Amino acid sequence: MEAAGSAGVSNQTDVLIIGAGAAGMMCAITAARRGRSVVLMDHTGRLAEKIRISGGGRCNFTNLNAKPENFISSNPHFCRSALARYTPQHFINWLNENGIGYHEKKLGQLFCDDGSEAIIALLKRECDAAGVKWQAPCSIEGVTHNKYFEVNSSRGKFSAQSLVIATGGLSIPKIGATPFGYKVAQQFGIPVTRLKPGLVPLSFHPVAWSAYAELSGVSVDASVSYGKHSFRENLLFTHRGLSGPAILQISSYWEHGEPLHINLLPDLDMHDLLLKQRGSHMLLHNFLAQYLSKRFVEIWCGQFSPNNIDGHPISANKPLNQYSEKDLDLLADRLHDWQITPTGTLGYTKAEVTCGGVDTHALSSKTMQANDVPGLFFIGEVVDVTGWLGGYNFQWAWASGYAAGLAC
Repeated sequence: MEAAGSAGVSNQTDVLIIGAGAAGMMCAITAARRGRSVVLMDHTGRLAEKIRISGGGRCNFTNLNAKPENFISSNPHFCRSALARYTPQHFINWLNENGIGYHEKKLGQLFCDDGSEAIIALLKRECDAAGVKWQAPCSIEGVTHNKYFEVNSSRGKFSAQSLVIATGGLSIPKIGATPFGYKVAQQFGIPVTRLKPGLVPLSFHPVAWSAYAELSGVSVDASVSYGKHSFRENLLFTHRGLSGPAILQISSYWEHGEPLHINLLPDLDMHDLLLKQRGSHMLLHNFLAQYLSKRFVEIWCGQFSPNNIDGHPISANKPLNQYSEKDLDLLADRLHDWQITPTGTLGYTKAEVTCGGVDTHALSSKTMQANDVPGLFFIGEVVDVTGWLGGYNFQWAWASGYAAGLAC
């Protein structure tokens, strides 16, 4: 990608977009198609790494079910306008027009048949066709604002009527995540809400988790709840804690020090099943192994102390007819509500997104423009709008980028 000008020369443009990811490129295409002169700047030389690694390289580019309820924000209604104006079908139609195939895996998640590179190539091609000028790799030394926004960079000084911040959040620093966007917001007096890793595996104390660590790689179809939020998908045991779709989903809501509630058998009524088997000579572990993996049953049951179930250790693995009705009721309670408290998360290194961001109360929901700083826009992950796992965050990138592109 070539520079539009050499160091020390002022380059005038209508729109300067910082961040050439999903939101930034969508904004650039939309603005340039309106006849605006656009410069798209990024600090890395490798384009759209987050798109590249999405969905294991298959790019889960949207979700058919995307609606405002699938997004987390301190201002939950903010995302409605943008999501209504640029829907999953709009992006699907664009792919169809360009002969790019896709398929649905589950729960409305759409993946690209030809992988992430096809999406990146489409965005790059459309940027070029619309006349977008590229500046990458390009480090930024400072942003000021008088009549225009002035950006000092390693590729020279740039002046723009509109400045769009599409620099993403703090997740996955190894591909270039930085707090740049939040610093720009704060520089212009725009508040930033509390930040935390989202869609991230959860960790537990190594000693307390040592037995479960032996289950690393084992997955369980479960319902995981925190507060009023609940997700039914697989959870995955790891050496350090829990991962898998259900855990990643709930992690965006979970708060430190609070327990999770896990229903290990959400399709069954274990109170009824155990009561019916109370006279059976079948060993407890063999009974439970009809519904859960034998190794999981052995370790999970073994973690309860002798005093937890009416003085009888579950780990003794006795015939069902040797447990009292109270024992079996308590066991059923635990199977349907296994309460477990993580010590933390695996942090931004393993997080797919950043929860929190530029306070949406300070932005226009129609245009993404800062209410008190005309010409300054924030889009994508840097904004306090976080989607669920499954293509929702890309849909926010497309929608917010499109909204800003129509206005900047």
